Amino acid sequence: MPSRETANTTSVLRIMNERAVYERIRLLGPVSRPQLAAATGLSKPTISLALADLERVGLVKAIGRRTGGAGRSARLYGIRPETGWVIGLDVGREWIRAALADLSGEIAVRADVRSVGADADPDPAALIDQLGRVVDDLAKAADGAVTHIVLGTPGVHDVENGRLRLAPNLPGWDVPGVTGRLARRLPAPCTIENDIDLAALGEQGYGLGEGVPHFAFVSIGTGIGMGIVLNGELHRGARGAAGEIAWLPFGEADPREARSHGMLESVASGPGVVAAARRLGMTGAITAKRVFDEARAGDPLAAKAVAHEAGHVARALASVVALLDPDLIVLGGGIGGHGADVLLGAVRDHLETMTPLGAPRVEVSALGDDAVVLGALATGLETARDLVFTRAVTEA
Repeated sequence: MPSRETANTTSVLRIMNERAVYERIRLLGPVSRPQLAAATGLSKPTISLALADLERVGLVKAIGRRTGGAGRSARLYGIRPETGWVIGLDVGREWIRAALADLSGEIAVRADVRSVGADADPDPAALIDQLGRVVDDLAKAADGAVTHIVLGTPGVHDVENGRLRLAPNLPGWDVPGVTGRLARRLPAPCTIENDIDLAALGEQGYGLGEGVPHFAFVSIGTGIGMGIVLNGELHRGARGAAGEIAWLPFGEADPREARSHGMLESVASGPGVVAAARRLGMTGAITAKRVFDEARAGDPLAAKAVAHEAGHVARALASVVALLDPDLIVLGGGIGGHGADVLLGAVRDHLETMTPLGAPRVEVSALGDDAVVLGALATGLETARDLVFTRAVTEA
């Protein structure tokens, strides 16, 4: 009779083999048994055993046979993507961008809605309720069976006290217990991550950061933030605040504004561009979009405002280069992305004069407004796949 220790070891090995087979099917599928044996290094009998167990618990399925070769055709296997669902959300002051994806990463539903956070209501109840309704609507496409939810928000999630820190664009979210209220409103377990960190992960998985070991994603819009990838891994810092470059001490700003939003953000974000244009003599209803549009059209005052912005951004990036020495800096956000055609050249030129070892590549993200949502889905899918696999093999 086998000992309990032997039985436990056998069980652990079985689960490890099944996990290896499941991951290879997910990455390579549709895939045959011989291909799985070659990819995992496991024997054909072990592959057959793992496949039988994975089919039995509903994680994988046979999806046809390979055609075109001589001899008997091989049966092909794929995962059952509908066994788990993930919702990713980008929670901003003006917009909520959301998506639902199955375990294969296929996006089933997208939704972009105006955020009630734009009303600057100090009570976050309205935004919590709106987020709940957005999630509920997306969950209908998954028959309510959402496995995990990831929210990207400004600032740093203080898990111990259940609040967001350094997120002035979401009024009321710095009150202890507010993120617990949100978690109770949502229909599945949720994780809250810094939105720019998620954008960096989105860039790593789907954009210019793919295969780049050291890069930074810098978002410039209503606020300013940075996500850092070092040695292929997201760098969070001791308190999760790595990349909060809004507080870099650059520019001359109103001390009250600099204290609440950060000195760099006060002069280089969208409101900072508007303030600079107004100081230079632009009149009427001024927005950052108008400043960049008129700079494109050759307006001298708008061009001066954009030149100021380029200087602020270049000085901030020079600090990033000196500290991190990245291979690549990706610009995103409303200004970093959409204003790049009139901003990027000047930023690159300034940066070359500030970095004696040569500036890294500075490029504009091709992901646009989807960077945070894609990063949220990528993060949530890792968690959801673990949860679905563990539940299936332990409850069988």
